Amino acid sequence: MTFQISKHRVFVIALFVMASVSIHAQQPSMRALIGQSLSKIQQPTPEAFLNCIAEMKRIDAMFPDSIQPKYQMALQSLNFSVMNPQAPQTESLLAETEQTITKIEQMNLADQSDICTLRGFLYMVRIVQDPARNGQRYYLDVMQNYEKALKLNPDNQLAKQLQQKFFEGMQQQTGK
Repeated sequence: MTFQISKHRVFVIALFVMASVSIHAQQPSMRALIGQSLSKIQQPTPEAFLNCIAEMKRIDAMFPDSIQPKYQMALQSLNFSVMNPQAPQTESLLAETEQTITKIEQMNLADQSDICTLRGFLYMVRIVQDPARNGQRYYLDVMQNYEKALKLNPDNQLAKQLQQKFFEGMQQQTGK
């Protein structure tokens, strides 16, 4: 009699373990979700960026303690904004991006180099929106943030690329 009870318990425990493993296997990892979302931006259209940003917001809601969805949400919002500086969504995206950067800053494991890169990119977008008015206002902020990002992490490729684009844009503006 006790043999059947323990056999029954073992079966229930095994079933429970299999069910929990199956549930976890069905939930894609955060990195996989982010990768799927980013892969949809092969054609950098405004709609593709807006869809990606919406997906990043959904992933961020699923993983609120993770930095990566917030970082990608901010980065894709800035990419959209720099390509579409006068689009109706740009101002609200930039306001959300500022809030997101602040949230990332408050997280313990946040990479300070990445935060500086995002801040520099945010100021760079402001310059692109209105170079005559915002150029002098944000020029120093862009420079300082990229320099700090590269001082903290000399291998930060995004900071290097954005700083280079910024220099090229400034040379074009002064060369006119």
